[in-house]
Amino acid sequence: MGKKITRIAVAGAAVAAVFGGTASTAQAAEVGTLDTNIVISLPDGRGKMTFIDNGDMFEVCDTRADGHGVEGAVIDDQGRRKITVTDGGDAGCDKGGWNVPNGWDYFQMTLAWDGGGPTVYSRSFNE
Repeated sequence: MGKKITRIAVAGAAVAAVFGGTASTAQAAEVGTLDTNIVISLPDGRGKMTFIDNGDMFEVCDTRADGHGVEGAVIDDQGRRKITVTDGGDAGCDKGGWNVPNGWDYFQMTLAWDGGGPTVYSRSFNE
């Protein structure tokens, strides 16, 4: 019986290590410095917003011809808007540049469809 309990304990520890490692990785991915572009998308294929790290550009695309546009923004960790980019009613996507500063401030992208529904948020990031 002692060997059976030991095997169960070892198996349980292995499972905990696997899931513990996964949780840590997920948390690290939620907030961090930029090392790649960030993309967020609205439900039902209504639009997307991309942060292009090379040049600090924010591209907003209305991907549905439904009479409504999309609005993307960057907010700081105090909820203040730093840039707003909208798209809708024309061909192509719209872009806006804003230099993401280096430092301790964290920023987050938001994207909303002007026909209603929930706003989508990116993970927090900084440079």
